[in-house]
Formats: sequence, C-alpha cells, structure tokens
Amino acid sequence: MEISIKTISSVIGLVLLAFILNAVTMFKFGSLKEVAIDKPKSYVSANNVDRTLDCLAINIYREAGGESFEGKVAVAQVTLNRVDHPKFPKDICAVVYQKNVVMEKMVCQFSWHCMGNHKKPNDSTYKESYAVAKKVLLEGFRLDGLSDALYFHAVYVNPAWPHVKVAKIGNHIFYKEKGV
Repeated sequence: MEISIKTISSVIGLVLLAFILNAVTMFKFGSLKEVAIDKPKSYVSANNVDRTLDCLAINIYREAGGESFEGKVAVAQVTLNRVDHPKFPKDICAVVYQKNVVMEKMVCQFSWHCMGNHKKPNDSTYKESYAVAKKVLLEGFRLDGLSDALYFHAVYVNPAWPHVKVAKIGNHIFYKEKGV
C-alpha cells in the first residue's frame, strides 16, 4: 500500500509540475508575441536575413567603408529610409541595386553599383560594415536627425539638389526632401 501512495504522489507531483511549466511557457510566449507586435516594422524576414544583411553591408562598405561608425550608420539609415518611402522599392536589396533611366542614360541610386566591381570583399572594413548593418537592421540603431534623410553625396561634389541639408557626417552630406 505504501508503494502505491508514493507512486500516486509522484505522478500527481509530475502532473502539477508539467501544468505549471506549461502555464509559464504559454505566458512567456504570450508576452513575446506582444513585444513583437509593439516593435517597429521589420525590413527582413527569417527567410532572407542573410541576403538582406549582405545587400546592406555591401552598400555601407562601398559608400562609407572609410568613414566612422556614425558615417556607416548614416548610409545604412538612408537605405532603410528609402524602403519606407513611396518613391523607392520596398526591399533593401532592390533599393541598393535600383537603377533608373534618366534622359536615356542608366543611373544607379548608389554610384558604386554602376561602376562594376560587385565582388564581396573579405577584409576588416567589410566585416565592420556588416556589423553596422546588423546593428541598424536587426537592433534598430539609428542616429538622431536622419529619420527623413533619403539622399547623400560626398563633400567634394555639388549636385545642386533641391533637397534640404540635414547633416554632414564625415565626408558625406545628408538631405531630406523639401516639405518634409
């Protein structure tokens, strides 16, 4: 009789433990679901995270490889701002590789793309650019004052754009559209 009472007590204890673990797990999943809903919109799905990070990282590398951390973040931020803007594609890779025909001439949104050399580098500058891409894309890191920036150019050129200057970071000047 004693063995069966111990066995029954053990079974009841295991059932209670399983019930408690299930309740805690469901509560945790529920709170995670709520956090995901409250976060800003995502630019990347689990299916294409590597491809998207590569596109953003190569753009950072080609446009701002020699710049400071802030300069790299600014280029990444402009790229993501374009994804949110109606004038541009809704995909990071499509924004990076976007071409337009202007007066019968092919023009790239990011000049390095029209210049060729699309090999993915394997050096410390690219690794830093990739780390910045992860920080901006996956962690939501942003610089103040660039939330509306859609364009930039090197300080040594003067395209006479009709846009509003919002910042100078390193060797780049950043702009937003007029009226924004």
